[in-house]
Amino acid sequence: MLDFIIKEPINKGWSCDRKYRVTTADGTRYLLRITPFEKSANRENMYLMQKEVERLGVPMCKPIDFGKCDEGVYTLQTWIDGKDAEDVVPFLADSEQYALGLEAGRILKKIHSIPAPSDQPDWETRINDKADLKIRKYNECELKYDNGQAFIDFINANRYLLKNRPQVFQHGDYHIGNMMIENGKVVVIDFDRYDFGDPWEEFKSITWCAQASPLFASGIVNGYFDNNVPMEFWKLLALYISLGTITSLPWAIPYGDGEVQTMKNLANEVLEWYDNMQNPVPSWYFKGYYLQYIDDLPYKMKAPFDFSFISQYGKVFKVFDDQDSGNICFGTEKDGEKYFVKFAGAPTEAYNGTPEDAIRRLKSTLPVYENLKHKNLIELVEAKKTCGGFAMVFKWVDGDCMGRMYPAEHRRFMNLPIADRLNVFGDILDFLDYTNSSGYVAVDFYDGSIMYDADSHKTTICDIDFFRKQPCINDMGRMWGSSKFQSPEEYKLGADIDEITNVYCAGAFAFALFDNYNRTREDWQLSDEAFTVAAKAIRNDRNERYQTIKDLKEVWRKSL
Repeated sequence: MLDFIIKEPINKGWSCDRKYRVTTADGTRYLLRITPFEKSANRENMYLMQKEVERLGVPMCKPIDFGKCDEGVYTLQTWIDGKDAEDVVPFLADSEQYALGLEAGRILKKIHSIPAPSDQPDWETRINDKADLKIRKYNECELKYDNGQAFIDFINANRYLLKNRPQVFQHGDYHIGNMMIENGKVVVIDFDRYDFGDPWEEFKSITWCAQASPLFASGIVNGYFDNNVPMEFWKLLALYISLGTITSLPWAIPYGDGEVQTMKNLANEVLEWYDNMQNPVPSWYFKGYYLQYIDDLPYKMKAPFDFSFISQYGKVFKVFDDQDSGNICFGTEKDGEKYFVKFAGAPTEAYNGTPEDAIRRLKSTLPVYENLKHKNLIELVEAKKTCGGFAMVFKWVDGDCMGRMYPAEHRRFMNLPIADRLNVFGDILDFLDYTNSSGYVAVDFYDGSIMYDADSHKTTICDIDFFRKQPCINDMGRMWGSSKFQSPEEYKLGADIDEITNVYCAGAFAFALFDNYNRTREDWQLSDEAFTVAAKAIRNDRNERYQTIKDLKEVWRKSL
């Protein structure tokens, strides 16, 4: 074994192994796992199987060395400088969650290319014996699931599917908790429970993936089957998940009430997914997006589209594909300068209108950005027709978006110190005041329009596409925008949309920033006086609100 100058314990996971991050004199880090002698019977075989998996090019903790030491047997593996997938994936954009799932599914397909030994016991006999034992243990268990019989009935009705199933090498515990994300890619860890068996049984742990991210779980299935999932798979998976679920309750009892409740919650969720085991396709499953890639970044579309023109603005480092406006946006970098490119005319996934309408609307925003120049407004560089559509190019702004469509950024934004959020709200009030004095009214102004850079303490307004010239009348009924920020008049055809409407929007921002969108006194983080001010701003009767943004600004500042 190599000599280490640093040995740091890792206290994570369920394994009996003692785990360490170790560092050699040249600064190279490794994962060291030490298994007690009495638990080490299969560790050499596991090491050899990991060697086989590595030869397939699977991204993983690569096995380096194996041997005996005073404490037991050790396995030395490469160190992964990544983050736990379960801490990262749920907070990524939808397309990124799904793309990583596709990647994980394709990795699993590679792992399953290793055949089981020729003397492997017959699968049907082996699983039927296990099923009998698991059902008996569940029936003897002092605790029961609500409608746990549904699992047993499904198992018994579908045992015939076990006949003539192939057997391969299995990771043994393939789910989001045994994956890491390094440089935007999936890395597989922890082969402790490796086995040989039906490749489709490997998916039984997908329940943990589906709880964390249904898109990631769906991607695993679609990536494995190349988007052609057979119905027989779903039925067998439901059988294997049923077996795992009834096993979990007796297993959890020795670990205490907390684990028991976790398993009961999971069982209830599984029953919901499968409509009490009446539908073999779980409700979390999503058939998938059409994904394109630009500079190795995934984004979802309804159909292919050529975005090669983006290269004139440099390399893409970020894609924003969740807008329902018909626009898709790219962050690019060229010669040390960063840009934000907004484009209409492509068949984006979240948009249900025509490309022509999206182009027309984006073109109509050009005068708004040209006329409303403000220190907190994103700066327009150019606008032009291109590739059958229309592009607007802005200077890039660093920071996190407040919008809930970007979970990781939203979480960081909402965890900002109150002083920073007060700065944001003050900038919103100033911008709305400026908007009114410039002869415009804010429409579709919501959390997705706000960015904040915690380092520079700068707020940026990044989306004013639907702002209108005054006077403005509601000519739509339900106007563009988020219901969290819309006043009653934005739902009423023929109603005035004006500065009083924007007072309501400002009040809604106050509750979003300081009350987690709840509009309740219990969760309000500022003074009672400030709560009263915000509550008056969002009165349904517009005559009871503050009548100008200036009035709101004045009483708000006095309330702090």
